[in-house]
Amino acid sequence: MQLGLEGMPSRLVRVTPARLARWADCPRRYRLTYLDRPSPARGGAWAHSTLGAVVHNALRTIFALPARRRTPATAAAEIRRQWRSDGFRDAAQAADYRERAENWVADYVAETHPDGEPVGVERWVSAPVGTIVAEGRVDRIDARGGELVVVDYKTGRHGVTVDDARDSQALALYALAVRRTLRRPCRRVELHHLPSGSVQAWEHDESSMDEQIDRASSAAEQLRSASERLDEGGDADRLFPTRPGPRCSSCEFRSSCPDGRAAAPELDSWALLRP
Repeated sequence: MQLGLEGMPSRLVRVTPARLARWADCPRRYRLTYLDRPSPARGGAWAHSTLGAVVHNALRTIFALPARRRTPATAAAEIRRQWRSDGFRDAAQAADYRERAENWVADYVAETHPDGEPVGVERWVSAPVGTIVAEGRVDRIDARGGELVVVDYKTGRHGVTVDDARDSQALALYALAVRRTLRRPCRRVELHHLPSGSVQAWEHDESSMDEQIDRASSAAEQLRSASERLDEGGDADRLFPTRPGPRCSSCEFRSSCPDGRAAAPELDSWALLRP
């Protein structure tokens, strides 16, 4: 732990990959999400977010079951049980994507054969790493060949690549937290893209882990400094500037952000679905 200006230990910054990603995406969005109280009104539901949540929740339930009960039929039924239509254009579109989701998870369960039972399903992990406490909820933790593997589900409209697995700060921090929380080796991280059925993996070494720690620590110090200065009466817009770009089209705080509205056109709530 580093020493502060007066010789006292500095407080570790507690961060999740979601917080770090939101800060990197747009500091103002970070402020509106985590700091402003009351928080500004958010926009309505997005169909792609609803779809992703349903699939993740269904897989959480499925992989918590004994292996003998994890069948394609059970997986498809779980999608139907948990289905929501928030954000879809109409009932017909929602039904189309429900059927797609049923097929995705049924095929995934049919083709996925973990070595034994998962070590964790939606497992919360937390561990001090350098100047931060890295924590978060991991979709699934498998045990293979004497080591643990971080598995992250994806349902986005675009496929995933090995570069996505290698460069993911979230996956690297999860691996570090898993290793220190469960006290077992964990170097391999995997992205499982259900719509395409692809799996992209990367095995970190100490050098690549250290690089991700440095990136996360730098961002965490920036957001802590900005937050403390805001508490001291600093200018919110200067400390947490907008970072305008295409993502402004789908920002939940679009109605509260003139910069975002000027940067990108408003989209229909189903526009980001996989075609």
